Amino acid sequence: MGIRVLLADDHKIVRQGLRALLEKQPDIEVVAESENGRNAVRLAAEMAPDVVIMDISMPDLNGVEAAKQILDKSPDIKIVALSIHSDALFVTEMLKSGAAGYLLKDCAFEELVRAIRTVLDNKTYLSPSI
Repeated sequence: MGIRVLLADDHKIVRQGLRALLEKQPDIEVVAESENGRNAVRLAAEMAPDVVIMDISMPDLNGVEAAKQILDKSPDIKIVALSIHSDALFVTEMLKSGAAGYLLKDCAFEELVRAIRTVLDNKTYLSPSI
């Protein structure tokens, strides 16, 4: 069975690009996409992904709060933040919410795949620039 991923980002082009790249991996399947945090919480409960790739700045429930709610209901799901924010406050808040990884949006795609595999191995992944 492959790695099931939920993409949560308020920018459609970002979700579409990530889906196109991730689905080129033979063992990764994007099972759902969400444009806001509230919908991400609902989809995580319905679809039971292995990993949620979560933007922090989203409407209707930010990524920090969405991550907390997802992990309250499904603690086995791994959350990887994917954000433009490198400030320590954002990183700290996301990790406090239970996220297992934090990547900056200027990372290479290969780093995202490495982060997914790292968190599924029950390790924390942080972008080297963090």
